[in-house]
Amino acid sequence: MSIIVNLDVMMAKRKISLNELSERVDLTLSNLSILKTGKAKAIRFSTLESICRALECQPGDILEYANDEKKNNER
Repeated sequence: MSIIVNLDVMMAKRKISLNELSERVDLTLSNLSILKTGKAKAIRFSTLESICRALECQPGDILEYANDEKKNNER
């Protein structure tokens, strides 16, 4: 199972920098960077809500599920 984080895509669409988003959602740059690069193991709903509010998007615009079995069967 793989969850893909498309935060960088939404940030580019909204033309917002990591610094600006960090200020808007009151999250440290390092924690936001970990999330942006897909290295986060979890995200709080309150954090996801703040990000969605700041970017005017839905959670599904940021998070995507990729079925690893499908990828393995294609090889």
